[in-house]
Amino acid sequence: MKNRWISGNRWISGISAFILIFSLPFMNWIKVVNLVSLFSRIGVTKEMAGDLLTGYSLYNLLSFVQYANQGVLGLPAMVLLILMAAAIYFNVAFIIRTFMAGRNGRGKGELSYLAAAKCAFLFSFITALATIAFVIFSNIRFKMTGFLPSAVVFIVLAISLAAYIYIKILEKKEREKYREHGLLVELKRNWVLFVMLIPTFIYFMINNYLPMLGVYFAFTSFNFRDGLWSSPFTGFKNFEFLIKADLFRLTKNTVLYNVVFIGIGNVLQIIFAILVSRVTVKWFKKTSQTLMFMPYFVSFVILKVIVYNVFEYQYGLINNIITGFGGDRIDFYNTPSYWPFLITFFYLWKNIGYGMVVYLATIMGIDNEIYEAARVDGANDLQQIWYITLPHIKPTFIILLLYALGSIMKGQFELFYQLIGNNGVLFNATDIFDTYVYRITMTQPLSIGLGTAAGLYQSLFGFLIIVLVNYVVKKRNPEYALF
Repeated sequence: MKNRWISGNRWISGISAFILIFSLPFMNWIKVVNLVSLFSRIGVTKEMAGDLLTGYSLYNLLSFVQYANQGVLGLPAMVLLILMAAAIYFNVAFIIRTFMAGRNGRGKGELSYLAAAKCAFLFSFITALATIAFVIFSNIRFKMTGFLPSAVVFIVLAISLAAYIYIKILEKKEREKYREHGLLVELKRNWVLFVMLIPTFIYFMINNYLPMLGVYFAFTSFNFRDGLWSSPFTGFKNFEFLIKADLFRLTKNTVLYNVVFIGIGNVLQIIFAILVSRVTVKWFKKTSQTLMFMPYFVSFVILKVIVYNVFEYQYGLINNIITGFGGDRIDFYNTPSYWPFLITFFYLWKNIGYGMVVYLATIMGIDNEIYEAARVDGANDLQQIWYITLPHIKPTFIILLLYALGSIMKGQFELFYQLIGNNGVLFNATDIFDTYVYRITMTQPLSIGLGTAAGLYQSLFGFLIIVLVNYVVKKRNPEYALF
């Protein structure tokens, strides 16, 4: 029976590999027909016609959108590209799991394996189906038959559907054997709970997922006359602009500042939380906590005024003190080397008290009997902190670290903009993505695409970082991982 199961795995993986080959960007999924009529209808000149092809894969379909200046097809073509990438990813993951399944023993883990198979074939099926929908939409748009799906699309469609049905049959047998039930049974048993989730689902769809369609701005030269879906598709030109604008320097500054903020900030927050928790005098404890928390409520505009009056060249407090002792004035606002330290200092000054509250709440939740038992055993204060407090803080620290790393490319815009402003002398040491995007948005008309491209780059960078760190954490201690 086991050999029969493994043989079935190999057979299914063979189909998956077959679909994967046809999902690669080397096969033409869409054929262009009636070239002359199509080119005349969409206004393609002889010069532009040289860049167009008679067949397109899902990988290079966006080139037709760009060269034919058909921005209205840009979003559907991009959706097809994303679906193709997802289909390739899930098929590769399924093949890897197929070979891993042959090494493992039997058990309920096979249901997880079958779920991966369903996901792989489902995305292949959806990709093929979406390609046919794209062809229909394009022909309606051009009011003629300009595109046709190739035979590859129908082959992938048929194989994916057949494989998905086969997987469902295998899954049904496995569920009966291990007395597991599927989603439909779960819906029937707990339909009230699922109904209660509907408002949450609607909220996140409207406020979190639908706005993600705005990512398409990053690939267009937006104008209000044509709107988002009909503006000229520019491909990766907005990203090329960012690269030419010293992408490495902006990335380096943003990441390094955030690494320092996250690293030093969390360490100091933990230290101060421990110190406050060890204070036994109530009035001093409350006063200290309040004084450390108050800077968080100081406006960045007020902070800018304070910093300017302290570091200004002619009348600043520090320069007046220096000249009072017979020294030479320091031109802070024309010396970039000072500002990484000053920005870090004022960030920590504002945020230590706020971040300390989370760790302090965790420490307050530790059972006091543990400390009493440690004291009875002869543990001093440092030993209690090392062996009791810090291990209890560790899960909170890891979760906060993962959340912070997800925003590692999101700089503290208010802090940098208020302290530095438009002082170009300091940009090399202090310019981050947020301030750069703000400047190009304010100085260049309709630069929505550039701003969106920068935001997309930041989001993808942060996503990859948090996935990587979460993977490392999960390998070492799965209980501390976010997912």
